[in-house]
Amino acid sequence: MTSLCRDCLTQFEAGARCPKCRSPRLLAHGEMNQLSIAHMDCDAFYASVEKRDNPELRDKAVIVGGGTRGVVSTCCYIARIHGVRSAMPMFQALKLCPDAVVVKPRMSVYVDASRAIRAMMEALTPAIEPLSLDEAFLDLTGTERLHGAPPAVVLAGLVKRMEDELGLSGSVGLSHNKFLAKIASDLDKPRGFSIIGRAETEAFLRPRSVRIIWGVGTAAQASLEKAGIRTISDLLRWDRTDLTARFGSMGDRLWNLARGLDQRRVNRDEKLKSISKETTFFEDTTDADLLDGHLWRLAEQVADRAKAKGLAGKTVALKLKRADFQLISRRHALSDPTQLTDRIYRAARAMFDQAGNRGPFRLIGVGISDLAPEAVADLSGDLLDPTAGKRAAAERATDAIRARFGREAIIKGRALR
Repeated sequence: MTSLCRDCLTQFEAGARCPKCRSPRLLAHGEMNQLSIAHMDCDAFYASVEKRDNPELRDKAVIVGGGTRGVVSTCCYIARIHGVRSAMPMFQALKLCPDAVVVKPRMSVYVDASRAIRAMMEALTPAIEPLSLDEAFLDLTGTERLHGAPPAVVLAGLVKRMEDELGLSGSVGLSHNKFLAKIASDLDKPRGFSIIGRAETEAFLRPRSVRIIWGVGTAAQASLEKAGIRTISDLLRWDRTDLTARFGSMGDRLWNLARGLDQRRVNRDEKLKSISKETTFFEDTTDADLLDGHLWRLAEQVADRAKAKGLAGKTVALKLKRADFQLISRRHALSDPTQLTDRIYRAARAMFDQAGNRGPFRLIGVGISDLAPEAVADLSGDLLDPTAGKRAAAERATDAIRARFGREAIIKGRALR
């Protein structure tokens, strides 16, 4: 079986260490040179950027997030060992890891790092499907002649180049479809490289919890458990028609993914239908200030993504999930498309007030849909709100200042709640 050294990219037949550089970081798999669908996920991306830019943080627990009343955006692996997780209230995170260094997010810096990584990917294949700033699917089918090496070697070179040139690490999953590649990239983080081949697909999946399937959260897991389905092996005992009859379209999807079947292509040109962001709380909450702060931050993130893509949305959506998993959804059509944080937030806040604070809540989300080009955004303003135009002009001015001096140049007090 051919082995690949992940440090110097030497390929050799066998051995516990690389014969060239003596590194033990080897990759060996019977199908290594036949697979071409990959998922690359940066390791604790925001925290890694902060550690790269401030070497004094290298051996410390780092939490990226707001103040004591805010939440954790992300954290490094040292903090994760102490139990800190994304979306956890900051006060809870600091109880678990009191020595952690808290750093405010610097989105413009993270975007620059993401663009640099994307440029490295573009040099490998045009078939890239970004999922967020720090992860993407890649299809390297047919690129071996171009690069003079199989996809596994090319991908190992990608993460090596990220470390050498950008000071950032990533984990790679390689398989024969997107579903399995995504699972593989999570198997050995950080700095991991895992492969799931065709021959081992069924054996790999059988003992796994149904939670390994994307989209199966706590509520879906509870529903499946009522039917006696806890593992992939349990799913495999069900007929396709019975699963579909009980769970609808989700049942058909479960039947396919339990068998490792996923026909989705890596599609860089898939038309965007909506832009949304949501967060799940570490602890259910009814705290009005905390919820309002989340609404503003989510609206800001949605607006930032819309502006980056040159889009605007005519419909604003609010999503709430109660502690008992009851889902509350609201939608509001605006007079014209918007990409402004202020308008998105105000629409979401109004829907939240109309829904009533029937918490405690475990999840909150904001989104826009009915997307249109930014050229038609925010043309009519709000005739019922004479100060809307001034707020819109202030937001555009804020965007210009942030673009020049960095995102932290101006921060709204509401964002720190």
